[in-house]
Amino acid sequence: MALVARQILVVDDEEAIRVIVQASLEFTAGWTVLVAASAVDGLQMARAERPDAVLIDVMMPGTGGVELLKLLRSHPLTADIPAIFLTAQIDLAEQETLKSLGDGVILKPFEPVAIAQKIRSILGWPD
Repeated sequence: MALVARQILVVDDEEAIRVIVQASLEFTAGWTVLVAASAVDGLQMARAERPDAVLIDVMMPGTGGVELLKLLRSHPLTADIPAIFLTAQIDLAEQETLKSLGDGVILKPFEPVAIAQKIRSILGWPD
């Protein structure tokens, strides 16, 4: 079976996280990874590129991840793009709230070599 070429948008204000996620997804899954350092840039990129999924950092300066998801869901071009939150929050109640808003949650720190499989699992994508 041929690999499906996916395009993922990573929105995180931490450069190290963007670099690690991009390198991991490109290397382990062969996906194209777009990166944005802010919610504003991420929203513009999502509307322009229509990625297959968006990974969103919850805690960002200015517009945070939850607000970004609301903006994505409110626009016809981005309303149906799956969104997974990236968070260092370990509070179980907050994790459940985030899962109810988006499509899933990946906790930081994450295992770089396993993040593509985690995304596939959350979104029901084949290996």
